[in-house]
Amino acid sequence: MKLQLSLVSCAIISCFNFSSYALADDIKDASPTSRSVDEVFVITASRVEKPLSQIPNTITVIDTEELEQQLSIQHDISTVLGNLVPSFSPSRQKMSGSGETMRGRSPLYLIDGVPQSNPLRDGGRDGHTIDPFLLERIEVLHGANAIHGLGAAGGIINLITRRPTKEFEQKIKIDTQFQPEDIGESASFGVSYSLANRWKNSDLLMAFTLRDTGMAYDADGEVVGVDNTQGDTMDTSTFDGFIKAGYEWEDSRVELMVNQYQIKGNNSWVSVAGDVDADIPSTAVKGDIIGDPAKNKATTVSINYSKQDFLGQSLSIKVFHQDFAATYGAQVTPIATFQDAEYGENLIDQSQNNSEKTGMKVTFVNDELMQLPISLVYGFDILQDQTWQALVQTGRTWVPETQYINYAPYAQVEYSGITALNITAGVRHEVAKLDVDDFTTLASYGSQFVEGGSPEFSETLINLGGTYKLNDNWRVFANYAEAFSMPDVGRVLRGINIPNQSVEFFLDLKPILTENTELGLEYRGNDVQAQLTYYTSESDFGQRLEPDEDGIYSVKREMTEVDGFEFSADWAFSLTDSLGLRYANSDGRYDSDENGSVDSDLGGSDISPDRINISWDSDWNDILTTRLQVNHLLDRKQRNSDNDIVNEFDGYTTVDFSANIAIFSGQVTLAIQNLTNTDYYSYYSQSNPNDLRNFKGIGRSFSAAYQISF
Repeated sequence: MKLQLSLVSCAIISCFNFSSYALADDIKDASPTSRSVDEVFVITASRVEKPLSQIPNTITVIDTEELEQQLSIQHDISTVLGNLVPSFSPSRQKMSGSGETMRGRSPLYLIDGVPQSNPLRDGGRDGHTIDPFLLERIEVLHGANAIHGLGAAGGIINLITRRPTKEFEQKIKIDTQFQPEDIGESASFGVSYSLANRWKNSDLLMAFTLRDTGMAYDADGEVVGVDNTQGDTMDTSTFDGFIKAGYEWEDSRVELMVNQYQIKGNNSWVSVAGDVDADIPSTAVKGDIIGDPAKNKATTVSINYSKQDFLGQSLSIKVFHQDFAATYGAQVTPIATFQDAEYGENLIDQSQNNSEKTGMKVTFVNDELMQLPISLVYGFDILQDQTWQALVQTGRTWVPETQYINYAPYAQVEYSGITALNITAGVRHEVAKLDVDDFTTLASYGSQFVEGGSPEFSETLINLGGTYKLNDNWRVFANYAEAFSMPDVGRVLRGINIPNQSVEFFLDLKPILTENTELGLEYRGNDVQAQLTYYTSESDFGQRLEPDEDGIYSVKREMTEVDGFEFSADWAFSLTDSLGLRYANSDGRYDSDENGSVDSDLGGSDISPDRINISWDSDWNDILTTRLQVNHLLDRKQRNSDNDIVNEFDGYTTVDFSANIAIFSGQVTLAIQNLTNTDYYSYYSQSNPNDLRNFKGIGRSFSAAYQISF
């Protein structure tokens, strides 16, 4: 069962390398009725234990069992997050995750602490850089923070990869998904295999996955529209190769992780535009696609070293590299932005985002500073990110090569010398430099020459948090944290259409400082666990995306404010049954007239709808377990500064069911997505009306899987 937990804020998690958080085995496997009120985390990289009663932030841990349960319904990380973290936007059910936010802002995706998001040119492909079969759990830290530096304005989604747990173990999983409208066209197939071993001081895990995904049909039996340009998960082929190897000696350990992932469209279905005003959804027909298929390709490498006793404290070092390329498909009709008379008329082109990140995180931990009830965590992070966007059919440059270099020393102290009270405070100093050469924008922007430059930025971020234990069951917590991020530099630079601009002095490149405040009340009893949180998130010079008629977004730098409530509760009403309730409410506004106060509602690309998730889990016997879950999205009206309605979202309710059956020496999983066959347009499509992307959601679909370990 998912645990709604809290985590020490900001830099302290950075220092512990958030990728290394794990629940102690005896806690992780415990039922809700057997967990102690004062549970303990085991932070494996630093060997530091923290009682839950001392943690003043909200984090959601999706463990292996629940992750596999959700993936049996839909093999998509953003759908899993939407089902279990209501403050995360509803999934677009596409390769692109643009508009999928958390607490009204973009989250930072990580794999074992290695950044996967690309905030310098955010193409919305962060959620497709690893196959979920390779994950042990997902840790979601709610709210803006500076834990990993750049890009965590909405929170952190850390994808923790599997590790060897036995001396020798092989695992095979075969799965399929289909819809009765056309079993052949809708059929999806996946096969996954892993080999793990532990011997003496060494351990090794190797794995691969292959997946072929078919088409999807809506509740009316019509083909769901394909997003040929932004990328789709339908009609795709996926491969992932993974290796993790470790070696230990005395009080030290070194570990290597390598992941190579690719998802690629098959280019056999052509998008057919719908009509928003006439209530006609977008669909697709078989045909040939112009240009290269949309695809994601990501390679992630990290080397971790840890030592228990280094000059009287523990030390951990992480060195990492990520190579990322996202190709976007060519649109059937010419896009005005790509037109250039030098290349002929009715020009068809397509873009590719590229990012290469290299970095290092160094952490020192002193558990008892001068033998006082004070712990000190300190260190520094280094990041270099090179990003650019090319037009692959004509060889033009849409976004010039941009190099971002960041240095960030930090320190965090925690005081626990007063009974029932725990206080944390920290500081992190960000020093950043952006380096861009001279470049010329596309002809559609007026072929503007832009003088390059190397603007430098620095910001000192603080965090302060505390938790107070009222009694054995109740506690309160509060936290203030700041996040540092760059705007979507690529969109800003490529969209310059005014002469005589210079990168050195361009105001829209100024970093985004987001302030997050959180107040929480938590109850943890034998049968009931509940948490209520109120948060605010503010940026004096934030970022909002605004699309043109071709669906190409530009960046608007404006004051933005978001606030809301999150509520979660789990009730184990018998030894075998439990009910879960999740609720998220959010309200976001921006300053449309730049007068220093917010006056207009944020749209669906920036904020999620209010949502209620209800679940019932039951262990019928030693063989059969089931889960029934209901997701209800509430209506939302978007109003401008004159209080006029500019957009309306019609909410909808979906029901999913899954069953795990222990049989044939393994486990069979059966699932039904959208059990009631609800007919609906997706949240993104309703919030961003566009005839080409007037997509309906997936209708009733069936899946089956068999998994065995030996």
